[in-house]
Amino acid sequence: MTHTVSPVDTVAQRVLDSALGAVDLIAIYLGDRLGWYRSLAADGPATSDELAARTGTDPRYAREWLEQQAVTGLLEVDDGDPPRFTLPPAVAEVLTDEHSLNYLGPLARMFAGVSAQLPALLDAYRTGGGVSWAQLGTDAREGQADMNRPWYEKALPGALASVPDLDALLRRPDAEIADIGCGGAWSTIALARAYPQARLFAIDIDPATVALARTNVAACPDVADRITVVETDAASLPDERFTAAFAFECVHDMPRPVEVLSAVRGSLAADGVMVVMDEAVADRFTAPGDEVERLMYGFSISCCLPDGMSHPPSAGTGTVMRADTLRRYALDAGFSDVSVLPIEDFGFWRFYRLTP
Repeated sequence: MTHTVSPVDTVAQRVLDSALGAVDLIAIYLGDRLGWYRSLAADGPATSDELAARTGTDPRYAREWLEQQAVTGLLEVDDGDPPRFTLPPAVAEVLTDEHSLNYLGPLARMFAGVSAQLPALLDAYRTGGGVSWAQLGTDAREGQADMNRPWYEKALPGALASVPDLDALLRRPDAEIADIGCGGAWSTIALARAYPQARLFAIDIDPATVALARTNVAACPDVADRITVVETDAASLPDERFTAAFAFECVHDMPRPVEVLSAVRGSLAADGVMVVMDEAVADRFTAPGDEVERLMYGFSISCCLPDGMSHPPSAGTGTVMRADTLRRYALDAGFSDVSVLPIEDFGFWRFYRLTP
């Protein structure tokens, strides 16, 4: 007898699958923050007692986590008594290699930061208020910075070099480059390494983010002397100074993007240029959407839109900032043209050139 799967069965299975994914992210968060993945990657296979001793954690909790990880297929386990658990190389790269383009461990931190603020999100949704990056805290702040880091380190220099006129501008001996909304400053550090004659300015308005940026820059002595980290808003940018200004994955978070873009335009030298890297979403809303649209709307409802709405008056952009929206913001800010740069296969992102 053939069993027909009903629409209700399909929806129920989807919700169950989503619950399994959520549980995996919780477990990944625990393994990341407690150092369990790093210990298994660096020190090799372990029993629960060995892993607990290595990491200063409780053996009973370590055993439950190890068993869950084996059941879900992220760890391998032998038949010993007690059993010994192994972190496979592929899982180690995705969850512990902070320089790999496949590094996704920080994704769990991002959602942990959001989950801690669910009561505040409910209130924001009812009142039209917001939940700021400051409220989302260390997990979200470090999670985003660490997740983007390998793309800046490994892919950004080659991506910019593939645009000859932009690359030539950035290679000028007297180039001064602004990184607007710098976050953890990994983008600034990557730019400094790619363009060794340039001076860099990492600019952000959030005090805790600026502190993180300063810590990361100080840990990179090869470029630290050419990077100045500045806590300021767009209104304080100098006039007609910068050879180029970058905004990496932050315009969609800004409550007043036109105001910021206008200030950046005014801070550019006569032949300067602005480059915006933001989400490579579809040109128009379509439902149902692909996995990129689903993920970006997920970030938008939980993080980016509430952050933008936390500083009224707000444009209320959200993560799903389509190309026409950015174009409208840029033209309203006084830029003469917006074009998509020929940079492909760069994660979830698209690059735009804003011409004054």
